[in-house]
Amino acid sequence: METNFKKTNLNNIESATIVKERSLFASVFTWMFLALAVTTVCSLLFAYNPDLAQLLYKYDELGNRIGTSMIGWVVMLAPLGLVMVMNFAFNKLSFVALMGIFFGFSALMGISLSSIFLAYSLDSIGVVFGSTCALFGVMAVAGYTTKADLTKMGSLLMIGLIGIVIASLINMFMHSDTMGYIISIISVIVFTGLTAYDVQKIKALAEANDGSADFKKMGVLGALTLYLDFINLFLSLLRLFGKRD
Repeated sequence: METNFKKTNLNNIESATIVKERSLFASVFTWMFLALAVTTVCSLLFAYNPDLAQLLYKYDELGNRIGTSMIGWVVMLAPLGLVMVMNFAFNKLSFVALMGIFFGFSALMGISLSSIFLAYSLDSIGVVFGSTCALFGVMAVAGYTTKADLTKMGSLLMIGLIGIVIASLINMFMHSDTMGYIISIISVIVFTGLTAYDVQKIKALAEANDGSADFKKMGVLGALTLYLDFINLFLSLLRLFGKRD
């Protein structure tokens, strides 16, 4: 009887953990997919609506694009500020406020990414997007199912991410195609690994699920993390394999 009792308790604990994991992942992936949908819609609107597109750029008297407008710079820089607000003001923000900022961020990202439709063919974007979905899905499953601790790998990947940011800033002034190509290759490796690492981190977090408002907000931050992994992986693959118009 004692053995059965212990097995029953163990089964109950395992079942409760699975329920918590599914609950959190359902929240994370729901918000992530909705954010990607918002990004896609906003990107297409600004890519194919001339009246909206011209808000982002400066034009000369002949109608030639000569630079980025003030609104364009705001659109490019604001997402970074919103990510910082979501992370550093997490405890002060309500769940509704956090959601509003998250979807505002995804909309601005979509507007900023509308420029890829001017640089790459639509077919090429579609193929790379599908490839990104497949690769992201495989790594998400790997991160969820693996028994290996990815903490050490995560630390190395974060160092790699910092290196990517620094190298990208340097290349903004150097304009080196070779360096840009190398950065894209490293970015694919880093964000592929980060996808598995972040999924495992979210899985570990699910064990502490207490149903509180703060924990629900963690679902939004989890969605933001995976959203960024997906977008950066997509852009890196697009730079490598996208066919330019």
